[in-house]
Amino acid sequence: MFDLFVKKRGNYKDDILSGLTVALALVPEAIAFAFVADVPPLVGLYAAFFVGLITAIFGGRPGMISGATGALAVVMVALVQEGNARGGEGAGLEYLFATVVLMGLIQMTVGFLKLGRLIRLVPHPVMMGFVNGLAIVIFMAQLDMFKERSGAEVGGWLSGSALWVMLGLVTLTMAIIHFLPRFTKAVPSSLAAILVVAGIAFLGVNTQVVGDLASVQGGLPQLHMPHVPFNMETLSFIFPYAVILAAVGLIESLMTLQLIDELTETRGQGNREALAQGAANIVTGLFQGMGGCAMIGQSLINIRSGGRGRTSGIVAALGLLAFILIGAPFIDNIPIAALTGVMFMVVIGTFEWATFETIGKVPKSDMLVIAIVTGVTVYADLAIAVLVGVLVSALVFAWKSAQHVRLIITEDTHQQRTYLMSGLLYFGSVREFAEQFKPREDPDNVVIDCRDTRVCDLSGLEAINALAQRYRKAGKTLHLRHLSSDCRILLKRAGTLVTVEVMEDDPHYSVARITAEGKIE
Repeated sequence: MFDLFVKKRGNYKDDILSGLTVALALVPEAIAFAFVADVPPLVGLYAAFFVGLITAIFGGRPGMISGATGALAVVMVALVQEGNARGGEGAGLEYLFATVVLMGLIQMTVGFLKLGRLIRLVPHPVMMGFVNGLAIVIFMAQLDMFKERSGAEVGGWLSGSALWVMLGLVTLTMAIIHFLPRFTKAVPSSLAAILVVAGIAFLGVNTQVVGDLASVQGGLPQLHMPHVPFNMETLSFIFPYAVILAAVGLIESLMTLQLIDELTETRGQGNREALAQGAANIVTGLFQGMGGCAMIGQSLINIRSGGRGRTSGIVAALGLLAFILIGAPFIDNIPIAALTGVMFMVVIGTFEWATFETIGKVPKSDMLVIAIVTGVTVYADLAIAVLVGVLVSALVFAWKSAQHVRLIITEDTHQQRTYLMSGLLYFGSVREFAEQFKPREDPDNVVIDCRDTRVCDLSGLEAINALAQRYRKAGKTLHLRHLSSDCRILLKRAGTLVTVEVMEDDPHYSVARITAEGKIE
């Protein structure tokens, strides 16, 4: 996948041209996601403008594009419909604006608490499954463009000459994007493809255009306080939706940030991105926008077109606003086929083709995680897929670690037997640890050398305490070497008769923090 992207330094020319390309690609996406959320098209376009502009200026990942997304839209539609049921037609939209503001506050709180670093816990197999699932989702979304469209109404599949024209223009778009960089890189190939196909359509080729979805014509967004009752009943209604939207938005954005980091061989700032995204959604909610987060497809278009700096995101947002205010006649006549072709190239660049090469070369558990995350991404939700993937990876790690507690006898006499233990002693491995000792068969003195192991939690300490009790009942003594200082303190307070030998080379890791007053934290 990453071979399609070449690392290079950004410049203003590349950023500006790339930003214009992204602005064109944002239009049908924002309109389509507004339809999914059951809100007017301008609500999606305003969201793409505000979220895109603010995160481009203040966010933690230059070159990343944000706007209205499908992952948020599928949550919002339930909110809008329930809001209409509570307050009548149109009330759902007002509840949505209030929810987006609250969503932004939650995201800013996450940024202030510096919880963005948790994205580091996402394993690589989860990342591979995420991008594979995303590529499939983008591909499936483009298939709707091969159906007859009239605003929000989607009809049957195109047929006859309409289908062949659509396929021809999509193929032409993809060919230009693929081959043009071999001749010149002065203009982003995606932008050139869109302009060429638009020119062909202008000459009289009959095909579906952006205007068949909805016109982008509109005015400047106006400050608008949500018309909802400001009471606890409203808060109890919108708060669960706000939490879900904030979580989905942050997960998708931080995953996108991590992907762009890898593509550009640079490093973004997750906590700064969370703060910027939160602020953007607060402003968006107050200016009649549906909120948003990072858009992986548009971000990849930007990177592929040479956009690296903040200028590209700023130009994309301002370009979108210009389309709304004065450029609607031109944008409305851009063929959907051109934008569909661009997105198909994004699909090719997004999918991690190396997944097929890893079959049989990596542990089966990693392939299972990739498959699960890919499937959940396609059939459920991007954020849920990441959470499921992390959970499965953690369970696999715990299971494998539990099977790697090893004991080697380094000394064996009639009076004493010494075991050298290796592995992690924690809640998942305590059973295997306990089953490897036979107090009735061991000599009177048994030594466990913990030099190559680590006691990770209180379950591990309790397992040691329980083992000492077993040896005590058998009339024997258990000795421990190379325990950390806090392990020794906790075992002493537990009242066990285990003998802990203090060595000069004892480790200094902490299972728990012991305060000056002797309390455990």
